[in-house]
Amino acid sequence: MSSPATLVLGGGCFWCTEAVFVRVKGVLDVESGYCNGQPARPSYEQVCTGRTGCVEVVKLEFDPAVIPLQQLLAIFFAIHDPTQLNRQGHDVGSQYRSGIYCSSPEQQAQARDFIAELERESAFDQPIVTEVKPLENYWPAEDYHQDFFARNPNQGYCLAVAAPKVAKLRHAFAAWLRD
Repeated sequence: MSSPATLVLGGGCFWCTEAVFVRVKGVLDVESGYCNGQPARPSYEQVCTGRTGCVEVVKLEFDPAVIPLQQLLAIFFAIHDPTQLNRQGHDVGSQYRSGIYCSSPEQQAQARDFIAELERESAFDQPIVTEVKPLENYWPAEDYHQDFFARNPNQGYCLAVAAPKVAKLRHAFAAWLRD
């Protein structure tokens, strides 16, 4: 195994994004959290106000020898709508914005190049609004948010929003599913 790398993604509600990436081969750990806002240790209640500047995110630890960054980004752009500003579906507010929060300048350049390629290919009908920024002020979400979909697969939101994203992963990225 090569040295693990870290990538932080904001694709709407962290329950849904986490539900997808825990199933991906080469992803070693997934943690729901908040980043790129204030205060230093935000709570879910604070973030939900939309006034903290924080984003609901998942922090991925992955083995780049097993799954390259570009493949993680391909999955990320397939499971959320990167053209919606400050929302994903019925989740509305700046805390649900689309974002890639990078742990190095090289990772940031790769993410920008990936988005530029999607734009050249006209992969989406609308412009991509995903922000690409250095990771700042990451804080893990409360314990009850971790592994939420796995613990609550029949909860209404999970059935309506997370389960279809997992189904899309299984269909479009079957080769990248864990054994």
